[in-house]
Amino acid sequence: MANSNPTKMVIVSYTKPDFTSKAGQFTVQVNPEKYSQTYQIVYDTTAAQGSMNTALKFSRMPPAELKFELLFDATGVIDGSPTDLAASITSFQQIVYNYDGSIHEPRYLKLYWGKMSFGARLTSLTFNYTLFAPNGSPLRAKADVSFSNYENPQAIKQKEDNKSPDITHRITTVAGDSLPLLSYRIYGDTRYYINLATVNKLVDFRHLPAGLALTFPPLE
Repeated sequence: MANSNPTKMVIVSYTKPDFTSKAGQFTVQVNPEKYSQTYQIVYDTTAAQGSMNTALKFSRMPPAELKFELLFDATGVIDGSPTDLAASITSFQQIVYNYDGSIHEPRYLKLYWGKMSFGARLTSLTFNYTLFAPNGSPLRAKADVSFSNYENPQAIKQKEDNKSPDITHRITTVAGDSLPLLSYRIYGDTRYYINLATVNKLVDFRHLPAGLALTFPPLE
């Protein structure tokens, strides 16, 4: 963004998951008074029949959630407020909610406010209309919005950087790789190279061609 620390929250939509193809943006009329961020860890609590308790086994970490309330006002009380509340709400929905036919789903979002930069997908949007003109036209509304944090799969993979010896790894070799070297990289020990040669049906374990796909089974 041109302004890296906007004084008002800006929600920018993108058509690509790496946030490189800007499709539109919406600047809120009034900044949220507060917002909440929720982080969760999910554990597998399955226990054997007859057990009194169970050890918590890590399962996954769902995306963080961001929730806040936005004000939409067309009464003229707020400087620069729109004269058409419905049009303002429609503009907001086009950015955060509407289905984009070019990507066959709603757009990817980033929320910018001050130093905050939050990649997101909208998960919930509720409008509460609180003030009306004599003819019944709404003049003020509050929107409860919820977003789940979004990162593209490649970024998630880089963050996880799974090198644990108790999970299966699949590696594509590069020039200079050898089985003892890769064994040390994954298992922290070179002595597993003979087993790796057997698993991957290799004859020459010292000189591996680049681009070879290898499987590294978990240690038992």
